[in-house]
Amino acid sequence: MSDRVIALALCWRLERRDGVTLALTSHDRDLVVVPPEGDLADALVYRAAPGLTPSAVTLGEGLDADTMEASGALTAAAIAARDLADGRWDGARLVCLAVDWSDPAAPARLLGSGRIGAVSVREHDFTAEWLGEQARLDRPAVETTSPTCRAALGDARCRVMMAGRRRYARVVASAGEVVTLDMAEPESGAYGGGTLRWCDGAAAGSRVALLASAGATVTLAEPPPHPVAAGTLVELVEGCDKRLATCARRFGNAVNFRGEPFVPGTDLLTRYPAG
Repeated sequence: MSDRVIALALCWRLERRDGVTLALTSHDRDLVVVPPEGDLADALVYRAAPGLTPSAVTLGEGLDADTMEASGALTAAAIAARDLADGRWDGARLVCLAVDWSDPAAPARLLGSGRIGAVSVREHDFTAEWLGEQARLDRPAVETTSPTCRAALGDARCRVMMAGRRRYARVVASAGEVVTLDMAEPESGAYGGGTLRWCDGAAAGSRVALLASAGATVTLAEPPPHPVAAGTLVELVEGCDKRLATCARRFGNAVNFRGEPFVPGTDLLTRYPAG
């Protein structure tokens, strides 16, 4: 029994939302790991990650969320500080496995899966929190009423077709949160509440929310993570201010509006009767 415990190594597979996959192991050499399903054709090489230190993995039989933390050194070949700062690893899917490195043909044991939670970055290292699938149970069971729409533009509840509402433009100038483009918005405020994706440059692939737009300028929710050069290609996705009037006038979609603009607020409950 002691030999089996000594031969165990932890493995992590991280899958970013942009499709980048990283496979790491706490062992001192690379391991070819057979997935829990036992299909040898799907075996994956897990790279040794010097300095990567996992905490105790807490697995619950009830409804408590599985948790774990992993800390390690920042390396350009694996997890770079710039990628963490740009949010490329936010919400990445994480699969945790235990493998017997003395028996390469043995399938790994699945310890759990979930998403990357809070990530803290220090000067030369990082700490990432793993949240198990049960963490979804911490979300509210029902929605609360709101005067504005709770759906996202173009999602399954909104049903607005996004074809033609995504456009490409090039940066003319950038000053803080304000970016000037070579193309004007299709109508006033079209990109407010939407997103901008950097298509090239140091921040290529990352997205940022748009607070407002006016003519050929857009206002970002936060300054760009890296200097933006003139000519940088960006993708613009239209947004919505989530008001019923906008939903009806601009999108003709009032039937799918997911808000309660006419429900009285708390001011009605605290109003004194007239004298």
